Amino acid sequence: MLGLLALLAVACTRKTVSFNSRPGDMAVASLGTPGDTLTTTARKGAPKLSTAGKKAVLTKAEEKAAKDAEKAAQRKKPIKKKIFLGERIKKAYVKSGPKGRNQTIEVFYYLKTFKQPNPMAPAAYYYSPRKHKIFKATGELDASTDKVLHGPYKKTQNNQVLETGYFANGTRHLRWEKFDVKGNLTAKTHYEMGFPRDANISYYDAGQTMLKEVVPYVNGKLEGDYVKFRNDGRREWSGHFENGRRVGEWTNFGDYKKYPHYVFQYGESGYEPEVEEPELVREYSRGGSIIYDKEKNIDKRGEADPDAAPVKDARRPGNHGAPVPRPPVRKAQDRRPGYHPPVATPPAVPATPTGTVPAAGTTTP
Repeated sequence: MLGLLALLAVACTRKTVSFNSRPGDMAVASLGTPGDTLTTTARKGAPKLSTAGKKAVLTKAEEKAAKDAEKAAQRKKPIKKKIFLGERIKKAYVKSGPKGRNQTIEVFYYLKTFKQPNPMAPAAYYYSPRKHKIFKATGELDASTDKVLHGPYKKTQNNQVLETGYFANGTRHLRWEKFDVKGNLTAKTHYEMGFPRDANISYYDAGQTMLKEVVPYVNGKLEGDYVKFRNDGRREWSGHFENGRRVGEWTNFGDYKKYPHYVFQYGESGYEPEVEEPELVREYSRGGSIIYDKEKNIDKRGEADPDAAPVKDARRPGNHGAPVPRPPVRKAQDRRPGYHPPVATPPAVPATPTGTVPAAGTTTP
């Protein structure tokens, strides 16, 4: 009876059972035999089931490397500054013409810090953000509104490149190429800060310090920007040649200050016959005020000169008679609509670098 009670007591005792235990070992397990790997963690070198609240120990070198890697991941990539010929530049573009495939896109760069172009260069170009257009300078530029072109230039239409080149401080520089709508190269010109490499350049003095005239040639034919100066350094004429013919606007500057006087319009392309009589499209007064503009339908040539000094009134104080009128700009001439006889003629230039100057009244071929 006592033996039966002892067995029942052993059976009712809580025992630890592992997956490696056998039914016959239950009685022996209560005698304090060491447990298996699932219940015992006291053995030396045995893995512990819980590591919560404990930090991994890193060496100083590993900790520094981890911090550096974290800072590098958070650090923003530096923005590369766009620089051309040592000057910081900014990218821009303009669109012209109808929308769609026939729209022309010009991508270019301009100086972030304004610099006045060389006044002796044949031509200088700038970008007007207000009008969103590239212009050819006719005098000194306004630092507050005009952006001087500087850097690569590309003109495309329907994803086809029409013209590529570089500007340097507003002037054409290095190699310029023109293409037709099929991608065929039509012209290639090399410039040095606005001056065509093959141009005929003449001076007033033997020391070649006073520029007189720049006649551009490419492959023996008139091509590029033309300019002529007076002997006091002021500009007299500026224009553009294409395929040996005058094209676009030709500007005549007055003999006072640096304002333009007359602006004539030639054909749009040098591959069409040159017009015999260019049309006067703009005229300016001595003070630079516009007195005639064909496009804006302005004609003040018969009115008082807006820039003339007022005539001193010799009347006694208190006399309020009729004021003395200022002299007119110039008497308007009778013209048939659409035709304006030129009041100035662009200078004749030789058709080839070694050719002779055409006779007066004739045009270059």
